[in-house]
Amino acid sequence: MRGCIAAYSAPVSLSSAKIVCRSKSLLFQFKNSSPFTSLTTTSIFTTRRPFLSLSRSQPNKAKQKQKLWEFNCATIPSSSTVENPYSDFVVVNFYRFVHINDPLEEVAKQLSFLKGLDIHGRIYVNEQGINAQYSGPSKDALAYVEWLREDFRFSDILVQISPALNGHAFPKLKLRYKPSLVQLEGGISHLPLLDPTMRATPLAPSEWRKRLKEVHDSNCVVLDVRNGYEWDIGHFHGAQRPDVDCFRSTSFGESNSEEAIASDPLANVDKEKTDILMYCTGGIRCDVYSTILRQRGFQNLYTLKGGVSHYLQNEGPVEWFGNLFVFDDRLSLPPSAYNPEDSTVSSSNSQGCKNILFAHCYICGSQVNELRHRNCANIDCNLLFLCCMDCVKDFKGCCCLPCTSAPRLRPVLPGNQRYKKWYMYRELEVQNELTV
Repeated sequence: MRGCIAAYSAPVSLSSAKIVCRSKSLLFQFKNSSPFTSLTTTSIFTTRRPFLSLSRSQPNKAKQKQKLWEFNCATIPSSSTVENPYSDFVVVNFYRFVHINDPLEEVAKQLSFLKGLDIHGRIYVNEQGINAQYSGPSKDALAYVEWLREDFRFSDILVQISPALNGHAFPKLKLRYKPSLVQLEGGISHLPLLDPTMRATPLAPSEWRKRLKEVHDSNCVVLDVRNGYEWDIGHFHGAQRPDVDCFRSTSFGESNSEEAIASDPLANVDKEKTDILMYCTGGIRCDVYSTILRQRGFQNLYTLKGGVSHYLQNEGPVEWFGNLFVFDDRLSLPPSAYNPEDSTVSSSNSQGCKNILFAHCYICGSQVNELRHRNCANIDCNLLFLCCMDCVKDFKGCCCLPCTSAPRLRPVLPGNQRYKKWYMYRELEVQNELTV
């Protein structure tokens, strides 16, 4: 794992124990108050933050009188890694369809609570519920969740949490009323989203995993309710690439022309006998679109509860190939970001490397080594695309040759950086001209 240089284990015959890194700073502390004889703890260090797991181990009859703690602790190169100011930052995602009588009052109440908290992101509220994606230090990020859960309307929200190792994943906080919690042609206010019977039946991650293994032996379609560029860096086995660049224009199940039918996984399927297994990143797009499919006569609709992020957290990357696209500054997350303690992640990923062949450079068609998109350096194009490093260099960060000579060209970004507002590059250009 990146950032780990060693690992060790040792028994500790104490009633309590402390584990420290090289800088002698306390990482965690526990006391022997458990009913079992020994405990195995595992601390896994990624580049910036540790993860701790605790597991029971069988008692040793020869040492029943001596209580042992066994731990595995990966050490890191220097204390500066631990002291990274963003090590505690997380991204939180959740949504809830519930009637809100006065959404403007709800927005004002939530804005009042968030004053003083270091939270950036997009939080939308309307009469049909709430949809939130935001980043911040874990203390602030989770304080908002706990406060929200005190309201009976939001007490059972399913929250997805992932690390934000570079700090905030959103530029600022936008908490406001929005007519549609997700963007879809014609809006969604007319859809029966508050009626659970009109939405797809949610499947727990374990059940979803089981159903995927049975897909080839049953009358079933795995429907990716995302955009094509999301599929390009990661998807479930058996899912067809969506011929969609924006969820707003999704039209599965209503194709008429021959060209549209060829790219529609639901074209010509038996609406009464075919099982439709729907999935998206966090679940909200599936819930929304399943009500549309229900109105079009599709009977057997199922959705992955909590989306892909919830699945990776609980089941690991089994039946999943690649990374997960996310709509924030991180753009792409490996499965290990959601389940760093799962020992099956590394073995599944080593097997999955053979299946990474689905990811190709937008320009030359060669296989890409990094499952992460970049925006075209031409701000007036701004296309989100996959690109090999050779083409990044040859095309100056652009998606095609014409864009390389565009008047508003941004510099090539190294690593995982995202572009800033255009005026920042324009001001830098003016300063350089003055210096010359």
